[in-house]
Amino acid sequence: MQKEKMGAWYSSWFDTPYYHILYKDRGHEEANSFMKRLTTFLSLEKEDTILDLACGKGRHAISLSKMGFNVTGVDLSEASIAHAKQFETDNLRFKVHDMCIPFPATFNAVFNLFTSFGYFDTEEDNLRTIKAIKQELNEDGHAVIDFMNVKNVLTNLVPSETKVVDHITFYIERYIEEGHIIKKISFKDAETSYTFKERVKALTLVDFKQYFERAGLELVHIFGDYSLAPFHEETSERLILIFR
Repeated sequence: MQKEKMGAWYSSWFDTPYYHILYKDRGHEEANSFMKRLTTFLSLEKEDTILDLACGKGRHAISLSKMGFNVTGVDLSEASIAHAKQFETDNLRFKVHDMCIPFPATFNAVFNLFTSFGYFDTEEDNLRTIKAIKQELNEDGHAVIDFMNVKNVLTNLVPSETKVVDHITFYIERYIEEGHIIKKISFKDAETSYTFKERVKALTLVDFKQYFERAGLELVHIFGDYSLAPFHEETSERLILIFR
């Protein structure tokens, strides 16, 4: 049997257990270090409020809450939020929420991390998300988008690879299609074959500057990796944007 999930890929793929199996080894230590550097740079103080937008299972939100911040993690994936809720505390909450729509509160900081942007089919929804972030910031708040550096990704694109995780063999293909970076993931489990596609718009710094201008936001800092090194278009691994 073959099952292929199409349409809004993020609303199906993220809700499967296989997404979390494939990416189970994402570095928690690196995430913790990044959160410490970022909150220090932004001069955030304990008990300040942070919105973790598209939080997944909550690894960044959990790290931030342990530092003493009041954190709300939101994600469209009901499965991810159901998992994350077991970690809720007095200063950590999780909710199912569409990031295109402004969350009904304002925060000292809004974080959108680990390439959790550019999923939508239309430019309108990308801009709606930026405008929603603007509404979620309090008067002195800053927002952060942590995105891939597209030029570096395209230069070093690995067309195909195979990963074996928890006895499942994942066959991964990467290619460019209509301005999007596509990752096609195929595998078999319990005699059923599956295919999913991750589809992320190949947004550059120029694209984000245009979003910010249209939304009435100011880009104030750009970094190129999780150590907060300067951004270099040719070589940086990440495009980390701080705006208000």
